[in-house]
Amino acid sequence: MTQKGLDYGRVAPIFILTFVDVLGLTVILPLLHLYGAAYGATPVQIGLVAAAFPLAQLVGVPVMGALSDRFGRKPLLLISQVSTCISFLILAASNSLWMVILSRVVDGTFGANLATAQAAITDVTDERTRAQGLGLTGAAFGLGFLFGPAIALGALEFSDSLAIPALIAAAYSFVSIFITLFGFKETLPPERRQARAFRGGQVIFTMVRMMRRPQINHLMVLMFAQQVVFFAFESLLGLFTLSRLGLLGQGNALIFIYVGFILVYVQARLIGRWSQKYGERKLVFIALGTLALGLLLMSATPDQPHPLYVGWKVEASLRELRPTSAEAIIGDIPITLPQDSQRGFGGILWFLVAIIPLGIGAGLIRPALNSLMVKATPAEDSGAVLGVSASMVSLANAAAPLIGGVIFQSGGPAAPFALGGVVMAGLLVISLVLLRAEPATPLPQT
Repeated sequence: MTQKGLDYGRVAPIFILTFVDVLGLTVILPLLHLYGAAYGATPVQIGLVAAAFPLAQLVGVPVMGALSDRFGRKPLLLISQVSTCISFLILAASNSLWMVILSRVVDGTFGANLATAQAAITDVTDERTRAQGLGLTGAAFGLGFLFGPAIALGALEFSDSLAIPALIAAAYSFVSIFITLFGFKETLPPERRQARAFRGGQVIFTMVRMMRRPQINHLMVLMFAQQVVFFAFESLLGLFTLSRLGLLGQGNALIFIYVGFILVYVQARLIGRWSQKYGERKLVFIALGTLALGLLLMSATPDQPHPLYVGWKVEASLRELRPTSAEAIIGDIPITLPQDSQRGFGGILWFLVAIIPLGIGAGLIRPALNSLMVKATPAEDSGAVLGVSASMVSLANAAAPLIGGVIFQSGGPAAPFALGGVVMAGLLVISLVLLRAEPATPLPQT
């Protein structure tokens, strides 16, 4: 089927349910370390809370993706959303650290909402509009990250109970279930589902099966490698801006909102036009190049705190802060605060400029890689390949804080970003060799 443009009537319900679902998740994400700390957890145990979700996704998402290829998107979306809602209710009722971890494992194992929504996007798009469609799910994800943390912080302003944000997240998840039940039309009709009989072994070893395919295994490796670098940046951003710019929680919240607007703009407005003009292969090159540029620029941010910085107030506030995701895994990371005498606008302005190419690259890379993977995969396996891709991201998210934290601790604040920029540049060179041409659509496998 040939489409002149993106069918927004089919895509809109997927966008809405993705946004609502991510909104529930992001209400909880900024507070997970507080759930761990509330039960007297050590930094390593807090790290376990943070790692439980991506590690569970590593196993669960490929299985759920393969099942959606066999039984349709809507049933698997509902299973994912119901399990996510249950996980939030477990979190709200938690009275021990192990219940907190259990809630994250349940959500990670069965909550393949985003991967299944992306598979639904591939069902209602063609090769010309697929990257744009996948970019819109990314935009919904970005909007969720803009509003979710604000809702969480607002809830805690009126109540000290950590159960309240979890119940709010459960409510959003419940809304997404209703949207799927009544607003989402099945995008994978029975005649397009896997013709081969369902065999449990195929699902269990979905990741191995996909990684053995030469058309996509290098794309999976690129997805994993760039996500390690990018998530290390995300997990260390707060420590970096503290050491260079003197920013604490409120300042970093504004930085993330700024990044979120860039991501949403790129994924909602730019990626559709650019993918049709340049193709997904060139989008990967652009993304890796801008990520490398942004990280290198960021590593060169001047050691100059913002004009309102007061050193002794920041030191007092630091005594009350919980560990970051990197500190939670490797222990305390020593930070040298900037001097009051160095205050000015130069550091923050440089940093805001460096964020722009970084945000552009981050907005392009995953939709472009996922679109190339789907293009190189039989149509009946699109859910499986997107599930494995999501697992590569989850594995990278579990490893990145440890790798980035060790580099930060041993090499200083700029080291992870400078090294990350070099790695991204190296991935660009590798991709220029590996992605010499757009992949041809394969014949269906039997």
